[in-house]
Amino acid sequence: MDGNGRWAQQRSLPRTSGHRAAETTVIDVIEAARRAGVGWLSLFAFSTENWRRPDAEVEFLMHLVRRVVRKHAPLLHARGIRCRFLGMTDPRIPPELGQDIADLMTLTASNRGMTLTVAFDHGGRRDIVEAARSLIRSGVLAAAVTEEMFAAHLPIPDTPDVDLAIRTSGEQRISNFMLWQVAYAEWLFPPVLWPDFRAPDFLQCLHAYRQRERRFGGVPTDENGQLRS
Repeated sequence: MDGNGRWAQQRSLPRTSGHRAAETTVIDVIEAARRAGVGWLSLFAFSTENWRRPDAEVEFLMHLVRRVVRKHAPLLHARGIRCRFLGMTDPRIPPELGQDIADLMTLTASNRGMTLTVAFDHGGRRDIVEAARSLIRSGVLAAAVTEEMFAAHLPIPDTPDVDLAIRTSGEQRISNFMLWQVAYAEWLFPPVLWPDFRAPDFLQCLHAYRQRERRFGGVPTDENGQLRS
């Protein structure tokens, strides 16, 4: 979800105004994904690198996320959305925010609609390191490690691989997002800044994804499994 700061700068507003405007987009995209039948939606809200931002901006983001969680928890639950958070390990996260997030996950844990994963204080490299540490603690021999076994030691291991990754604002970087899970993701980089991104933009991305042929390193085949020229 990229472009909040530039959106604010274009309007001669403080960066915090861009973060505040992003709330509308978040809710709009969640609802658009649910209506489109998306089973799993992940939003990259705050990375491990974002702690390097000015203290005032980080503090604002913590308060904003807490307000958004408390405000929209009833709606998310009513829509049958299961909410989970990927990350949330840094001791700098305010305890009050941690509690509100824990309450939201408990509230929605039994929902069977779309699963919404919010990557907050998330870093793909850190997840991979933690998985390696978990394997070592488990006493698994190096020769016995498989990709499936490694994936099972990642945080929230039942999260499926990413099919489509959308990065708004035109920036073309992975930025440490779910590095293991995006191995075969299709990528789209719409130029729209996140606060201006809306349901039609999201649906356009879904349409573009459906036009792509996913071969996972293989070659194209027809409906009978025969190679296509």
